[in-house]
Amino acid sequence: MKKYLLTGLLVLVPLVITLWVLSFIIGILDQSLLLLPSSWHPDNLLGIHIPGWGVILTVGIILLTGLLVRNVFGQQLLDWWEGLLRRIPFVNAIYNSVKQVSDTLLSGSGNSFRKVLLVRYPHAQAWSLAFLTSVPGDVREAVGEEEYVGVFVPTTPSPVNGFYFFVKKSETIELDISVDAAFKAIVSMGVVSSPDATHKLPAFK
Repeated sequence: MKKYLLTGLLVLVPLVITLWVLSFIIGILDQSLLLLPSSWHPDNLLGIHIPGWGVILTVGIILLTGLLVRNVFGQQLLDWWEGLLRRIPFVNAIYNSVKQVSDTLLSGSGNSFRKVLLVRYPHAQAWSLAFLTSVPGDVREAVGEEEYVGVFVPTTPSPVNGFYFFVKKSETIELDISVDAAFKAIVSMGVVSSPDATHKLPAFK
């Protein structure tokens, strides 16, 4: 009886959580339908509620925005809009911070997580997964001649939080695994890991 119960949980728990997350996301994206006049809402046109229309509208808005900004007129409009936001106190700080993060993570030419490293954290006898980031120029000048790298150490099981600091490049180990594989290992607390990444860890003094 216990074996069958456990097997059922192993099958149903991931499925239920996945459906719940999808339902939550679709419910949020369906709020974009509020941008349309009420007479245009699919619920009013069809007479029944079908979830997911907001997803289609959201994707359409994103594609249309990207298409618009790709031409000269759209770029000028974007520059004017960003200039307006930067003149508004408080809004300016929020917009600039969010834009810097989104440009870093979403831009193909940005300095997003590029490599997976092992670093000594939280103490000298422990190793933690970390992602290689960048070192600001003023920090590079302040730390002296020895080469330092910027690393982000995410927390488990929520990798959106973590610690950003600088370490000597010689005291890190570069892993031959993808960023996606490292994220899976972190979120699953090591249950899901990459089997092909085996490294001998050096002993630092």
